[in-house]
Amino acid sequence: MTIQVLLADDQAMIRRGLRLILEDQPDISVVAEAADGAEAIALARRLRPDVCLVDIRMPKLDGIEVTRALAAPDLPDPLRVVVITTFDIDEYVYGALRGGAAGFLLKDAGPALLVEAVRAAHHGEALISPSITLRLLRHLTEAGALSSDMSPAAPLSPREIEVVRAIARGRTNHEIATELFISLSTVKSHVSGIQNKLGVRNRVEIAAWAWANRIVTST
Repeated sequence: MTIQVLLADDQAMIRRGLRLILEDQPDISVVAEAADGAEAIALARRLRPDVCLVDIRMPKLDGIEVTRALAAPDLPDPLRVVVITTFDIDEYVYGALRGGAAGFLLKDAGPALLVEAVRAAHHGEALISPSITLRLLRHLTEAGALSSDMSPAAPLSPREIEVVRAIARGRTNHEIATELFISLSTVKSHVSGIQNKLGVRNRVEIAAWAWANRIVTST
């Protein structure tokens, strides 16, 4: 099954580069391009792509507004949005994640990570990459941009805390299973339980919670 992708970026050259990378993959197809936030929302609502790649800085509506319009937790049928950003400038990326984004990339992340992010979002997962997520979340924590006012509905168990720390450090489910000497299905069960207790929808939000609450402070 081909993953249908919408690209939203105000720079035609960047859109073209993203399209070339994605359409080089046999399972990915770019179905539309948008040059501003308003156009991105209109196209996404009409075409219902599997994944929307959205630049955080665009005319008319920025990436945070686009994300909230397409992927907000209270929407009946939200789309999957991956935000593209420049780390040194966009300190408000967490706003997009709180708005429902499935993940984020740096524009210089490279073709492999771009493809990985699209596939992860399509499968209902969020891209957690040590090379991106850890730097950004640490930066936002130091800048005071992460809110720590989200308390678990029930206390996390010691094992769940271990899983949270591993997620926040960018570990995959397979890596967590190996490190903690537990089965993959057990890891998935812990992740699901953590999401329910924290009231979050994906691994990016778990990682953000961990950094905001100082559950993890270093790699």
